[in-house]
Amino acid sequence: MLVPLDRALLEGDPSALALRFDLPHGEPWGWALAQALLSARELARVLVSGEPPGLLSLVEAELARLRELREELRERHPLADLGVRPATEGEWAALRVLEEGDARELAEVYRRYGRAPFVCHAAFVWNRRLEVVRRPEPAALEALVGYEAQKKKLTRLAERFLSGKPVPPTLLYGARGSGKSTAARALLFAYAERGLRFVELFPEGLFHLPELYEELEGLPYRFVLFLDDLAFEAQDERMAKLKSLLEGSLFARPANTWILATSNRRNLVREAWADREGPAAWDTAEELRSLADRFGVVITFPPFDQARYLEAVAHHLGRPLDEKTRAEALRFAGEGRGYSGRTARQFAELYR
Repeated sequence: MLVPLDRALLEGDPSALALRFDLPHGEPWGWALAQALLSARELARVLVSGEPPGLLSLVEAELARLRELREELRERHPLADLGVRPATEGEWAALRVLEEGDARELAEVYRRYGRAPFVCHAAFVWNRRLEVVRRPEPAALEALVGYEAQKKKLTRLAERFLSGKPVPPTLLYGARGSGKSTAARALLFAYAERGLRFVELFPEGLFHLPELYEELEGLPYRFVLFLDDLAFEAQDERMAKLKSLLEGSLFARPANTWILATSNRRNLVREAWADREGPAAWDTAEELRSLADRFGVVITFPPFDQARYLEAVAHHLGRPLDEKTRAEALRFAGEGRGYSGRTARQFAELYR
């Protein structure tokens, strides 16, 4: 079987189809089978690399089988619309192949749109395996006040990456609450329609990055691999793993990936006083710097002062500050939160 099928399709189970499948609006059985085509990972890999005549014949037979199955399922279990969203371009293309296309047209779908889940979704997390984020938290660069130069540099890098050019691993460094993570996540919402995909790497997933590289390589998308709030202990095994994967590993990072990280620490490592003393202090310092040096681009987000904080409060409230609101905003920051974009946003959410 070239196209593996879910049990809900093999057994014609409408309940499983309704509860487990993320379907677009329209006739459910057709969309479910189109998604099965998009999920055929090995078939996609082989067809993209070449079109052997023997395989094309097998694919034609498989498409005929799927069409027969669709008609059988529609006849046995006629269903109304189970969709929860519009179909993507890739899903429409797969459905057209299912209905009347041939093997070469299916190969073209794989080349142009890739495969599931990247056809249907733009945000993911990686922690030993890839998981879809169906509703990523919204973020917009416009919400960041006072960091125009940083936003401009970040968007220039994103434009370069989307044009197919390489971008070095990039570190967004600065004070807590300054908006580094928001700036990174905002790229997803700004560029998803142009093929950007966003994969947040959880710490334990660093030990399994070669598997992720294999998953992403060759796909017609551009992937931001995001590491949020990096901070390692000096002897943390994950630090050594990340160093080798940034530079110096036998596993080559795919050309369609860009590593983007945030940290409150320029050297990315929590340094103890003991690390600064004694005969091994120089070696320790070099070890700490060696990870940070692997980030070819560093964008610094300086801390807020009072004026920038009040500017951000006014931006989030959508109006100039009167004296009462100004005093309340300063009191709110003075309760231990400090001046930051995060504090400004939190105050605005409470004060609206």
